[in-house]
Amino acid sequence: MIRHVGVLLAAGLTLAACGATVSSASALRDWVSQTGYHNTSLAIVADARHAVRALENPSTSPKMLHLVCGVLLYDTESANASLPTPDQQATTLLSRAYTDFGAGAHQCYDAGADHVRRTAALGSLRAGGAAIAEATARIAAAT
Repeated sequence: MIRHVGVLLAAGLTLAACGATVSSASALRDWVSQTGYHNTSLAIVADARHAVRALENPSTSPKMLHLVCGVLLYDTESANASLPTPDQQATTLLSRAYTDFGAGAHQCYDAGADHVRRTAALGSLRAGGAAIAEATARIAAAT
């Protein structure tokens, strides 16, 4: 009985060793390509910049804030659907970025002419920008 278990274990290890392995860098490169990460991140950053400009302009109407921040929220939620990445650190950073951008988009949408709410939204959007920059640097280093 023990001999059979030993033979099965050895056979399993041999088969596992024959299997193809993918390096973590290669897996992350594939994820970047398959998800269109570079274009997606550029779009989100551009959306966030539009939202920041709208929030900083006191004459921006609530309807315009709804439009600009709605676009940011849509793109952020779409990007979040591509998580996780094959790299845990990149996943953590991107999750933080998307959470901050999403919070900022919601705050922006509800800000209206309220200066305090606009300031809170700006803080969330800036935090998202910092996190996505860090995530992009991590992805570049890991690939």
